[in-house]
Amino acid sequence: MCLKTIIEGNDTAAGRGFDLAIQLLIVISIITFSIETLPNLSSETIGLLSNIETVIVSIFTLEYLARVYVADRKRDYVFSFYGIVDLIAIVPFYLSVGLDLRSLRILRMLRLFRLFKLVRYNTAMRRLSRAFYIAKEEVVLFGVVTIMLLYLSAVGIYYFENEAQPEQFKSIFHSFWWAVATLTTVGYGDVYPITVGGRIFTFLMLMIGLGIVAVPAGLLASALSKARSEEQDEDK
Repeated sequence: MCLKTIIEGNDTAAGRGFDLAIQLLIVISIITFSIETLPNLSSETIGLLSNIETVIVSIFTLEYLARVYVADRKRDYVFSFYGIVDLIAIVPFYLSVGLDLRSLRILRMLRLFRLFKLVRYNTAMRRLSRAFYIAKEEVVLFGVVTIMLLYLSAVGIYYFENEAQPEQFKSIFHSFWWAVATLTTVGYGDVYPITVGGRIFTFLMLMIGLGIVAVPAGLLASALSKARSEEQDEDK
């Protein structure tokens, strides 16, 4: 049995066993990564976790190189979603960078849909991708408008509240936190206006914020409906 069949195929016992083994290692990696964040770990535990991580990264590295080797179009795999995730999850180990990206390995578990041939979920994922494609112009436009509103909100609240609350609203940059919390309707309450003008301005931003939350959901729902309709037309 060739290496390509084992790595890329899931129609054989060896292929399914390989995929399941990789998925198990991903779960172990995620668990050990989470354990490492616990306080007051003994040096023995830290050493054990480090050894486990070294073994797992070594296996993932060999797997990544093997996938590149057996890929018919190597460039397509390297720059694919899974190829990038696979690489990002192992590179920091070798470069000793401060940013730990091991948590991204959980994204590799999306291969379970392919492993268990969950056609309905694959169809749903294609439909979701199609929906984003249908609504991409509106989403991009809405994203740009949202960034503009965030900036204008930060500027507005800065002028209303800077004099009354110089510590909380030191600058427009400091006011961005309030703008994000307000326009997303989260409203943490750690920073809030105390002037009449600031409160009126906040009310207006909250009304706009409701639209910011609702519009993308509406766009996506409409696009999903259109994507489903297109699938039904193709089936007919």
